[in-house]
Amino acid sequence: MRRFKQNFLFLSGVAVSIFLTITYSHVQKTRTSSFVRIARNISTVKHTAQNRNATLDSSQKVRVLCWVMTQPQNLQSRTQHVHATWGKRCDTILYMTSKNTDFPTIGLNVSEGRNQLYWKTIRAFQYIHKHHLDDADWFLKADDDTFVVIENLRHSLSKHSSEDPLYFGRRFRPFVAQGYMSGGAGYVLSKEALRRFVKGFADGLCTHTTELEDVGMGQCMEKMKVEMGDSRDVFGRQVFHPYPPGNYLVRQLRRQRPWYLIYDHYTPVEGPGCCSDFAISFHYINAVEMHTLEYYTYHLRPYGYKYRFNPDELK
Repeated sequence: MRRFKQNFLFLSGVAVSIFLTITYSHVQKTRTSSFVRIARNISTVKHTAQNRNATLDSSQKVRVLCWVMTQPQNLQSRTQHVHATWGKRCDTILYMTSKNTDFPTIGLNVSEGRNQLYWKTIRAFQYIHKHHLDDADWFLKADDDTFVVIENLRHSLSKHSSEDPLYFGRRFRPFVAQGYMSGGAGYVLSKEALRRFVKGFADGLCTHTTELEDVGMGQCMEKMKVEMGDSRDVFGRQVFHPYPPGNYLVRQLRRQRPWYLIYDHYTPVEGPGCCSDFAISFHYINAVEMHTLEYYTYHLRPYGYKYRFNPDELK
């Protein structure tokens, strides 16, 4: 009987030892497999982050010179708020007016007034061509009541070569055969487009044909064979806006469309589908709204929400 108990205890010990060995081996394999999966996930995240960083790096390399059309009486009420918000994100920022000030502004040989806007635009681009051509790849014109998201502009332009004759903005249909870009929404010229614009006036191919700055620009661009680029996002939503967000985001009852929607080259959309998540500009923005948009764009975040849309993945 005693021998039976001894044998039983011996065999039980062997069985427990085998069970523990098998269990330990399984745990080790499971842990190893988990570590491999985690390592693979980390590698995937790392490569995804590297790809996204590469995309960001490519857009950050896009050099943008911004020039803001203003006037002496607007420096305190408008221009200083551009300088305090989006203007600081341009590679070069210039404020163009009729006289030099300590703001600082660059005084052009023009008078003030709506009938002088195209002359101011002509002189501004001639000045930039002479003094700043090599400081940037793209040249943005904006008003002193326009809000611009420079990062989105860089991303949009990163898909194009500044050595091609291109200009981008909110494309309108009338007055010019190929259309023209809205002045209030802002428009951007490639380096080659700037060269051609200045050459057009130097050679007499372009002239001061109208007091409407954006129409005159469109006429010269057409004569100089500068192509109008399509800046809409991958879903066909607009990025340049000649009015504040509220003019587009609220779905309207049936009514006669306002002029700026009638002028649109592309079929306009009202309501939430109007505007790209990567909007570039809004016009008629007062000082308070300028800082409000700055806060909404760069600071406000809903807790726990991670924005995941990457337009480059849809190419």
